[in-house]
Amino acid sequence: MLDNNIIEQLKAVFTKLTNTVELVYDLSDHEDQNQLVEMLGEIGSTSQYIEVKSSKNPSDIPQFYLEYKGMKNGISFKGIPSGHEFTSLILAILNSDGQGKLPDEKIIKRIKKLKGPIELRTFISLSCENCPDVVQTLNQMAIIHGNFTHQMVDGAYAQEEIKVLGIQGVPSVVHNSKLVYSGKLNLIDLLASLEKTFGIEESNDLIDPNLGQFDVVVIGGGPAGSSAAIYSARKGLKTAILAEKIGGQVQDTKGIENLIGVKYTEGPKLVAQLNEHIAEYPITVFEHRRVSKIIEDSIKRIELEGGEYLTGKVIIVTTGAKWRELGIPGEKEYIGRGVAFCPHCDGPYYKGKKIAVVGGGNSGVEAAIDLAGIVKEVVLFEFMDQLKADKVLVDKLKSLPNVSIQTSARTSQIIGDGQKVVSLEYENRNTKEIMKIDLDGIFVQIGLLPNSGFIKDLVETTRFGEIVIDNKNRTSVKGIYAAGDVTTVPYKQIVIAMGEGAKAALAAFEDQMLST
Repeated sequence: MLDNNIIEQLKAVFTKLTNTVELVYDLSDHEDQNQLVEMLGEIGSTSQYIEVKSSKNPSDIPQFYLEYKGMKNGISFKGIPSGHEFTSLILAILNSDGQGKLPDEKIIKRIKKLKGPIELRTFISLSCENCPDVVQTLNQMAIIHGNFTHQMVDGAYAQEEIKVLGIQGVPSVVHNSKLVYSGKLNLIDLLASLEKTFGIEESNDLIDPNLGQFDVVVIGGGPAGSSAAIYSARKGLKTAILAEKIGGQVQDTKGIENLIGVKYTEGPKLVAQLNEHIAEYPITVFEHRRVSKIIEDSIKRIELEGGEYLTGKVIIVTTGAKWRELGIPGEKEYIGRGVAFCPHCDGPYYKGKKIAVVGGGNSGVEAAIDLAGIVKEVVLFEFMDQLKADKVLVDKLKSLPNVSIQTSARTSQIIGDGQKVVSLEYENRNTKEIMKIDLDGIFVQIGLLPNSGFIKDLVETTRFGEIVIDNKNRTSVKGIYAAGDVTTVPYKQIVIAMGEGAKAALAAFEDQMLST
């Protein structure tokens, strides 16, 4: 099942193991059982510290769990974690033995303070590129917490259950029969959701909120932030990175063919290289953090959600941009239950159904074209009087028999029945008539929004939310610089963001030298 190259790679990866991890599968007559056993056996052959055995328990479908030092560690897989989820299994093995990248000490303490018992299941699709992040994070929580179980569930083996639960998108995290979390992972929001759902144990083990003082604090961990931090550290400055996730939007990028000097790479690979490069320098990384407020002074105080804070002489903002939401009633309530942002991930859940795509730019039209090959009918909504996408894409879209286009349409409300989306309300901007269309799902594709909300009241921004910078990346506030997609710099490209991050760091260093 696994080719020789993968097996050799796994042998190298698993040299880090020092204690035994057991992969324990249930017995099943399912036609895919042999495939599971074969895959686990091949993984087991790559290390003396990985053992494969049967639980002797019967099961309707292929499934297995992990044991560490002879004890269950809370991680299980319902289905065969191949495709994008294969990495989730490999990391589960490594993380069980304390190997690989784990959250920092303060995040670990927050996880341990969650009130148990916690029993979660994440419904996934093997074609989903966002699902592994959620699965891997919850697996780590199960290992860290001790009274926490997490099971990956391949939706292909649980169609009836998915129907009963009303799941219409992946990943969907469920506790009992209640949806706890849905959509793309943000550990900050996921952890906050779990704290709200399960509560927090009282403890004498207090978490010190002060993360320290630095010469330079880089907010954001994408190409611009990584570059700014590395250039700052190379100048001998005490540097920290605050980021929701190292890599930012690059993590979701597939093929990258315009990074000069690199003919081809992919987002996750480039993110791994950014992590490796950052690790070569004395840079303190605070991942899974979000800034709530900046108090401007000669020494600036950066306050974070959750109560932590740190101070810095210089701040470089490199927070990039995120998918823009419609901001209409019903949108947030039905994310994962009919409202989606990733056609590739969630498209298969709408096979044979009627859906809408909101957005007439390149991303929206491309999404509609892709979805038209899966669903029964696609209705594309565009606010302006005509589509904004490239002509070649528009021509392709119009050639498809199961696609219709509504221009001059202002979406006003997403309507559901409590379980799932059932219709979309919109206004015809020309006639002012309010219309309603019955459908099963809505894919939002209306572009990117600069992540500048936390600082927009402190520095000058455009009406679009971009931070205004000069030719040396200075903002309107002394000591605060900005770089990359969050700024007014034209052309939002990885190679430009990297250059801008370096420029911001060099400008900050130069300004500091001139002021002393």
